Amino acid sequence: MIPESETEGRPSRPAPIGAPPVIDMDDVVHTFKGRRALDHVTFQVHAGSLHGFVGPNGAGKTTSLKLICTLLRPQFGEVRVFGKDVVQEQRAVRQKIGFMPDHFSTYRQMSVQEYLDFFGAAYGLTYRQRTETIEQVLSLVDMDGRRNDLISGLSRGMQQRVSLARVLVNDPDLLLLDEPASGLDPHARIELMEILKALQGMGKTIFISSHILSELAELCDSVTIIDRGRVKYSGSMTGLLDRTGEHPTYRLTVGNESEELIDHLREIPGVMLAERIPERPEYRISFDWTQTTTNDLLRAIIERGVIVQGFVQHRKHLNEAFLDLTERGIR
Repeated sequence: MIPESETEGRPSRPAPIGAPPVIDMDDVVHTFKGRRALDHVTFQVHAGSLHGFVGPNGAGKTTSLKLICTLLRPQFGEVRVFGKDVVQEQRAVRQKIGFMPDHFSTYRQMSVQEYLDFFGAAYGLTYRQRTETIEQVLSLVDMDGRRNDLISGLSRGMQQRVSLARVLVNDPDLLLLDEPASGLDPHARIELMEILKALQGMGKTIFISSHILSELAELCDSVTIIDRGRVKYSGSMTGLLDRTGEHPTYRLTVGNESEELIDHLREIPGVMLAERIPERPEYRISFDWTQTTTNDLLRAIIERGVIVQGFVQHRKHLNEAFLDLTERGIR
């Protein structure tokens, strides 16, 4: 139990309007051996989001995932998934989620087909349903030709694909992925991220735990940063830079360069810097977030007749924001 003195004076959060958030952690505390792994953690994840859950090792990420997955019970506070309480409505929650841990623990002597068929049976699928489902998930993760291979003989990247295919067998609405890119080479990491984008396009809500913010910068639309069991930030990726006071910087790739383009960019309200990157159809743009938003900036660029082929946030600023909110900010 949490002492009443710690809960006094805490503002109550207003009830959500409309559909409940997919994940809703409200004032959650969890303690292991006298140490608080989670210290009054509150955040939400909304439907269709690709949400990054980021923090240093030992920040409380895995504990949070286990609570959401119903593998732990919160000692204080509430955790709801699709509006269902993870303690009182455990079965209903488990039917809606798929959890991918950060390592492939057992089943290595099974073939890919046997592994997926085993979990399909565990979910109660008939033989025909399992056959159809396995075809679909193997195609989605591009492992059709490896169905008869032993899992022990697959590379780390391919094992991660098989693990993801297993998560999809019961067609969950929420995917919970713990460090999915850990140990992958750059090529395998890119391929995995493309698969996740495709799943988001299919309407899945995806929650990714990682200790590297820049790894998720171009993938996630929202992020929660946790450190030493406390939430330091939760919101949009763009809002993360706004909160730190840094001037957001983007790399703009265009399809119609012209001599006037740099002048058009510099005249947009809020733009502090616009410069061309030599020998490339790209420009670096910094803007004052107190005067304009990222959406307004992009809209203004398009309205000036620019064919936008890429608009990517500069990773350096995200890393700086992450460090300021976690260990470096504490020191």
